[in-house]
Formats: sequence, structure tokens, C-alpha cells
Amino acid sequence: MDFELNDEQKALRSMVREFAQQEIAPHIREFDESQTFPRQIMAKAAELGFLGCIFPEKYDGAGLSYVDYVTVIEEISAVDGSVGLSVAAHNSLCSNHIFMFGREDQKERFLKPLARGEKIGTWSLTEPTAGSDAGGTKSTAQLEDGHWVLNGSKTFATHGASGDVAVVFAVTDPEKGKKGISAFIVERGTPGFSTGKKEDKLGCRASDTAELVMENCRIPEENLLGTRGEGFVNALQILDGGRISIAALGLGMAQGACNAALAYSKERKQFGKPISSFQAIQWKLADMATEIEAARLLVYRAADMKDRGEDVNTASAMAKLFSSEVAVRVANEAVQVLGGYGYTKDYPVEKFYRDAKICTIGEGTSEIQRLVIARRLLDA
Repeated sequence: MDFELNDEQKALRSMVREFAQQEIAPHIREFDESQTFPRQIMAKAAELGFLGCIFPEKYDGAGLSYVDYVTVIEEISAVDGSVGLSVAAHNSLCSNHIFMFGREDQKERFLKPLARGEKIGTWSLTEPTAGSDAGGTKSTAQLEDGHWVLNGSKTFATHGASGDVAVVFAVTDPEKGKKGISAFIVERGTPGFSTGKKEDKLGCRASDTAELVMENCRIPEENLLGTRGEGFVNALQILDGGRISIAALGLGMAQGACNAALAYSKERKQFGKPISSFQAIQWKLADMATEIEAARLLVYRAADMKDRGEDVNTASAMAKLFSSEVAVRVANEAVQVLGGYGYTKDYPVEKFYRDAKICTIGEGTSEIQRLVIARRLLDA
């Protein structure tokens, strides 16, 4: 078993790390406080191929492996979780759904500009009354004169306010339950398709999250994405891969928080010596580093399995569950290492503390991950 990145992957990691430090780091506080979606930074990320990581060059993607992809997400997130979340959601959800289940003409029309980063993607499954129970979707789509007419609302959509192309889910055959849910591609500017409330969030504030509203929204019949009635099943398949990127997001934020705490512990002096010399601090650092390494093994194992075409349902759930909860624990301990300063915005651990929590909620809560894992265990 080889746990080492190859030379090309190490070069990629160095490139992403340099990009994050030079292009993202100087603006983190500004974007966080203003909740500004960083379009210029996303455009620069696109130039480096980060917005088309996992798609073949045939569709103007970077043609990277999933291991490469989680390396990108980890390194960006170690500097800023907001940009890491946006890059992950753009790749793994909207764009990947079109790549995996779209027709060739849909890939040409929608995937290529998404992979080039000319357009930003959003993927909206959650509704006000359908969160963990995504099969309880209430939005509807009726076929009328060669057009689908969509009605309903979506909530907690990443890039709901800034996205240009959205994949949304609606009920086409109510009598079939979950097997009556279909996926559709809707473009920004389509009449009847609008942004509702933009959420004022705890963390990852520069990655916008907003409500999407569909009021007699008419889209061409050919904007049906995948087979009618298979939208929900396809969504679960997309989430299997997406959870790996959220695991990488948590891993990166955990590493960033640990890095900040470690550096501070060497500089901060109390009782005439650096606090890193005290056993209480050393144990915190040791526990943080150990949990991060354990999370990294789960994340990269899941990514490697994805590259080899294996079933990642359980592996991705395990990686996301553990990595996301490690991120929260490590960020909490990092704040504790910094003490009063950790509670201020002058140091980065405060933001990691706020940002990390989303990883235990988005793309399936920790509780849902435990259900996924348990079901596989019980069915074995």
C-alpha cells in the first residue's frame, strides 16, 4: 500500500498551497465580514484548472484524479474554508451531476463552461421541509407543450445567489414517491427562477448560501437531466463522491487550525517560556496531529477507491463523518491553545472554529453518515 503522493501530485500540492497563500489569504477577513462571493479568486482558480478538476480535457476539464482533487480541496481549505467549499460544491455537485448523467449535448452546452470556470454551478436538493429526508421533495415539474413548468422552493443552496447554472430536483410523478423525483438544469435569468433569502451564516460566509424560488418557471423539455424519475437515486450517487470532497474540506480546515495553534504555541510565552514547553499544550497538539493523520488516511483511501471505480458509499461516509468531526474538535482545541486571543478575529483559529461546523451538516449530517455506515454493516 502506497500512501505517498507522487512527484506530480506533490508539485500540484505546492502550486495550490502557493495560490492559497498569495491569492486567498490576504482577503480572508474582508470577504468573511462582507459575505462577498470571491469571483476574482474563483476566476484565478479557474485559470489553474481548479473548477474543472475531475473532468476530462474533452470537456475542458483538468483531467485530474480524485486523489489530486482532494489535494486541491485540502490545501485551499487549510487557508480558507469558504473558497474550499465553493470549489468543492462547484466540482462535486452541479458539474459532476451533469458529467455523470447528462447527455452529450448537455455536457457541451453546460459542463464545458462550468469546467472552464466561466460559469458557477449550484446544486439544490434541500427544501424547507426536506432536509435529511430528501425524498420528501415537494417542488413539482409538469410537462406542458414541450416545456417543464417548475414550482416550489429550495433552501441552503450553495451559490444560490451567485450561481449561473443550477441542478434542481422536482417531483414529476407524485404517485411513485422517491422514484418520481427528477433532476433539471435551470439557467440564471430564466423567467420564474429567482434567488430568495440569502442566509446569514455562522461560517464559510464568503461561499454564499441562498434560497432558490421557482414560480411557473418554464424550461425546455431537453433540460431534463438524466432519466425521468431517477433524480433522487442519481442524487445519492452524486453525494457519495461529494462527501469525499467535504471530508477533504474538513481535513484542510483541521490542518489549518492545527498549523496556527502550533505556530502560536512556539511564540507565546508565559511564566518565562513558550507555552509549547508545557505538557498540557503538548498533549493538545499531539492529539490534534494524530486525529488529523487518521482523517487524512480515510479521506485519501476513499479518493483512491473512487479513482479505481470501487463502491465508495461506506468509505465516503466514514471519511466525511470522521474528518468533519475531527475538524470541529481540532478547531475547538486550537482556540483553547490561543486562549483569549483565539476568541478574537486577529487570529485565524476563530474563523476555522466557525467554518468547521458546516462539515458535520452539509451533504448529509453526521447522523446520516452513521446511518449509511450502519446499514452497510447490517446488510453485510
